[in-house]
Amino acid sequence: MPTGASPRLYNEDLAPAEHRSWGFYSLFAMWMSDIHSLGGYTFAAGLFALGLGAWQVFLALVAGILIVFFLMNFSGYAGQKTGVPYPVLARISFGTFGANLPALIRALVAIAWYGIQTWLASRAVIIIALEIWPELGALTENDFLGESTLGWLAFLLMWALQLLLLRNGMETIRRFQDWAGPAVWAVMGLLVIYILINAGWDISFDLPGGNATWGVTHAFFAATALTVTYFSTLLLNFCDFSRFAPSRRAVWTANLWGLPVNFIAFSVVSVVVTAGTFKVYGEYIYDPVEIVGRIDSIWALLLGAVTFAVATLGINVVANFVSPAYDLANAWPSRIDFKRGGLISAMIALVITPWNLFNSPVVINLFLGGLGALLGPLFGIIMVDYFVLRRQHVVVPDLFREDGYYSYTGGWNRKAILSFMVSAVPAVVFALLPALAAFSAFSWFIGAILAAAVHYAMSRNDTTLAESVRAAAASETSPGTVLS
Repeated sequence: MPTGASPRLYNEDLAPAEHRSWGFYSLFAMWMSDIHSLGGYTFAAGLFALGLGAWQVFLALVAGILIVFFLMNFSGYAGQKTGVPYPVLARISFGTFGANLPALIRALVAIAWYGIQTWLASRAVIIIALEIWPELGALTENDFLGESTLGWLAFLLMWALQLLLLRNGMETIRRFQDWAGPAVWAVMGLLVIYILINAGWDISFDLPGGNATWGVTHAFFAATALTVTYFSTLLLNFCDFSRFAPSRRAVWTANLWGLPVNFIAFSVVSVVVTAGTFKVYGEYIYDPVEIVGRIDSIWALLLGAVTFAVATLGINVVANFVSPAYDLANAWPSRIDFKRGGLISAMIALVITPWNLFNSPVVINLFLGGLGALLGPLFGIIMVDYFVLRRQHVVVPDLFREDGYYSYTGGWNRKAILSFMVSAVPAVVFALLPALAAFSAFSWFIGAILAAAVHYAMSRNDTTLAESVRAAAASETSPGTVLS
């Protein structure tokens, strides 16, 4: 343990990264794993429900992902420079112990979706099992805590497979991501060719949609905002991955190819396949597993189901596994490391029976929707603090000290907490109140902008902050001082 570091704040997993093995390809593959999922597949086609045409949806996707690319670089650069994960980065603005607030909020969102995504991946396992062993259908007729015996077995299998990624921590995860994302592209490519051939290379992009309740212009900007919100979780904790990048250029290049280029290409493929299903099957099918299941080939079914199960595990690891592992380790560093944090997250995801959460509109809309609205204010505070107020100057060793620049009052920065409270209330109100439904798609932006403005106004004349910036800038002139 470094000199001066507190066991209440430090362990080897939270410490600044020493081995920078996540180069361009690993970060690019990480984005493929995040985007190439069942949720990513249905997201683009789902925007038609806003009442937009094909070109309007496409332009909204382009605009949204360009904003995501711009914002994601902030989190990526901060992680790459400091070498620390999200909960430790949050200590800069919220305080050494106050950072547990943004960390645990992010962890709650992640653990809930971790369980839900694991359950969704188990659906593909059930399809495979019933195709190979039809007699297993008898195991789908009972009910225990809302799921059948076969459902439980499939869920536990996917749940256990993810725990294997804990063996060597982030290095095992990197190796998994390196092939998981490209594997989905290969299957999607085959699926596109299959649909186009069977549709006679003639498909219509007039997908059925809803009515633009508040006008087409509003629907366009709502679609753009929803695209950004789709990535709101990783906008906070992308630094968990970029901290292992060897250079800022590697982060920028991977984000460019992994976000705008890859996301737009995958969205186009998703819409093409969905549109083609009407010509081939007489109805629009939004679930690629179901499409594969209709192909009269056991090998096609197995390949597709396995691939999409892997794809769902891929996004689960990126968006919902790594973050709570670090977040829980941050809460009790002397007792919980990355592996134990991941195990605790997995156990919680198991006992909450995620299929019951997913099937409850109240839970999805109120609990997860409300928590999701809080991510915008957290992003606004952390990023304006690091890039604007501190101009990227941080005394990294003090992030692990109880008497350093980031201790504030008892480890809590009251200004950041107040900024969060002031901005969180309107963000949640806009997200959940039916009377303000026209603004719900913009709740992330409302919270992020308001929080950034309030925190800047409250902290710009803070003498302690100015002193820490000067000290950090001075220490950075001596190589090795900040990251020692």
